[in-house]
Formats: sequence, C-alpha cells, structure tokens
Amino acid sequence: MKIWVDADACPGVVRDILFRAAVRTGTELTLVANQPLSAPAVDNITTLQVPRGFDAADDEIVRRLEPGDLVITGDIPLAAEVIEKGGHALSPRGELHTTENIRARLNMRDFLDTMRASGVDTGGGPAAFGQRDKQAFANSLDRFLASHLDS
Repeated sequence: MKIWVDADACPGVVRDILFRAAVRTGTELTLVANQPLSAPAVDNITTLQVPRGFDAADDEIVRRLEPGDLVITGDIPLAAEVIEKGGHALSPRGELHTTENIRARLNMRDFLDTMRASGVDTGGGPAAFGQRDKQAFANSLDRFLASHLDS
C-alpha cells in the first residue's frame, strides 16, 4: 500500500502528520502537486511535481494508483475516481470516503455547484481548518493504517 497526497490544497499540518506516519510505518508516501513542495529527506517520502493545469495532479494520482492505495484529498470527484479504481480516500478533515457514501457526497457537491452557478449564496466554503480537524484526521489515519497495514 502507498499513500498519495493531493498536495496542492492539503494543509501543512496534515502533511506533517503524514510525514510522521510514513516514517513510523515505513509506508511509501508521495505528495503530488503542480508546484514545488518540500518533504523530509527520507527514502519512503517523495514529491512529484506535475505540469500546471486543471486536475493535472488528480489525473496523475489516478493514473499511478494501485488497488488498496490510500489517497488524501478534499476533492470529492477525485475521491470517487479513487474508490472506483479500488483505492481508499481520506479527506484532510478525517472523513473516509467509501462506496457507501461517495455517491451522496458527489450529489451534494453537484447540487451546491448548481446552486452557486445560479446565483444562490450557499454560505461560502468550508470552515477554517482547526485543531478539531487536525485531531480527526490523525485519528482516522491511525485507524486506517492499523487496519490496513496488518492485512
């Protein structure tokens, strides 16, 4: 199993948690972005810079993804593609996307996009990333790694 990170919008504190988990478990971790990123000089942690362009990082992650890999992303359409390809998707806020919940999340995202496009104020974006989100992500990642690295 490898961990792929949709790193362009991934909070720094989430990356730090992932770096520590990768070092602790020896799991391969790759951050994919369309801009240069820094990462610890550890053999199992790499960065991959893709050309600028709409969904370039997403497309590269899906292209390289193997069944069973974990993708860290807040992008619902990317999460759906990951699940369809046999991977796992975890949001930076600790929400595990699954075959059971991804369709509803995609539908809600599309509905809100349609509302915004028609001029309806949907209340802005997500709340600021906070300590509770950081803890939820760390806990979800630990649970995921504990259940998937042993199998």
